[in-house]
Amino acid sequence: MIHRLITLWCRFGDRSLDRPFVFEPALRQDRGAWNAWVGELGERLAACHLRRCGKKVLYRNFRAPRGGEIDIIFRDGETLVFGEVKTRTSEDFGRPAAAVDAEKQGLIIRGANAWLRELNLPEVLFRFDVIEVTLLEKELPKIHVVEGAFVSNLVGHGM
Repeated sequence: MIHRLITLWCRFGDRSLDRPFVFEPALRQDRGAWNAWVGELGERLAACHLRRCGKKVLYRNFRAPRGGEIDIIFRDGETLVFGEVKTRTSEDFGRPAAAVDAEKQGLIIRGANAWLRELNLPEVLFRFDVIEVTLLEKELPKIHVVEGAFVSNLVGHGM
């Protein structure tokens, strides 16, 4: 199982945005492994997409010491962006961004607050984005960035 995951992971290298997505049936047998693999692949694709769009990815998978998490932290010009990646393998349940509910927003905001504290609370423009990744069988990955998906009253100059 692990060998198969590594093989699949390597197949999607830097050109993964340019290839149709192909499901590996063996992975679907273990739902937990499947979800973890899809989530990690979505985060890699999102980071690759952001870089291609001229954004600077600063950190991936930030976990705050007292709770809170951020999938991708990146710069969009002078703006610091805290990004949540939502990956789906079907369009049956609506847009991926709809899964970022108030509870999830709270975790992201807590993580952003911890990140800003580590930087000594700089006066910086920031925002919260949701990066939607949709992986459909035999199609190119679809990536859509929802800029300013939600707001918060953190220290700084949030947008």
